[in-house]
Amino acid sequence: MATLVLLRHGRTTANASGVLAGRRPGVLLDDHGRDQVSRAGERLTDVPLAAVYSSPMERCRETSAAVLAHQGASIALRVEDAISECDYGSWQGRPLEELRKEPLWKVVQSQPSAAVFPGGESMTTMQSRAVEAVRRIDAEVEAEHGASAVWVAVSHGDIIKAVLADALGMHLDLFQRIQVDPASISIVRYTEARPYVLAQNTHAGDLGWLRPAADAAATTDAVPGGGAGPGDRQSAADGPGGGAGPAGPPAGSEGGAATRDELDDGPAELAGPGRS
Repeated sequence: MATLVLLRHGRTTANASGVLAGRRPGVLLDDHGRDQVSRAGERLTDVPLAAVYSSPMERCRETSAAVLAHQGASIALRVEDAISECDYGSWQGRPLEELRKEPLWKVVQSQPSAAVFPGGESMTTMQSRAVEAVRRIDAEVEAEHGASAVWVAVSHGDIIKAVLADALGMHLDLFQRIQVDPASISIVRYTEARPYVLAQNTHAGDLGWLRPAADAAATTDAVPGGGAGPGDRQSAADGPGGGAGPAGPPAGSEGGAATRDELDDGPAELAGPGRS
C-alpha cells in the first residue's frame, strides 16, 4: 500500500508560448516554472521519499532536481521511459492555435480513445504504458521499502491525467474532465481492493499527513460514513459520505481553488493535447 505522488513539471518556455512541446529536446522550465517546482519541493520536505522517478524529458529532470534538493536523505533519481511525454508525432513543435484547426483536435477533445497522432502514438497506448509503469514501480517500491513508503513520479499533463483516470475508474474518453496544472501534485494509493485518489491537482498545503505512521492499519476497506481521514489511521480512504479529509492542511489550502498566480499560463492549450 505504498503511496504515489504524481508531480507535473513546472511551466516551460513552450507552455508560455503556446507550443506543443512533445518530445522535442531543449524545452526547459522558465523562471516562473522554476519557482513553481521549488514550492512543490518545499511541500514534500517533511515527507521522507523512498524513490523519485522521472520522465526523461529535461523539464521533468529539472522538476525532479527541485524535489530532491528538499530531501534530507540522498536519493538517486531514476529515469523511466514509460512515463515520458506522449509521442505526438508531427504535431509536436507546432503552435496550439494551428493544431486547433486540425480535424483530429475534435477527436482528442471528445473521444481520445480513438486519437492516433500522425507519426506518433495513440492515446490508448500512452495510457496503457504509463499505467503499467506506475503500478509496476509502486509494487516494487512497496516490496523494497514497505507498505508505508511514499514515492514520486514526475511526468506530464496528459500522462498524469491518464493515470488518474485509470485510478478513478474513468474511461479514457472522459479524461479531459481532469485538470492537471504545471507543478501540481496529485496522490494515488494502490491497494488490493482498489486505487484511492487522495488528492488531485493541488498547488499548496501541508503534505505532512503522508509521513509513514507506525500505527497505520493494514485494512484497505473503505469505511461506511467516511472515517476521519489519514490522521485517524483507520482506513486508506473515505467511504460513502466523504469523511473529514486529510489531517493537517489548513482549510481551503489543499483542495481549494488555486489562485490565478498559481495557474498562470498553466496549460495554454486548456483541454487540448500535451499539457506538456
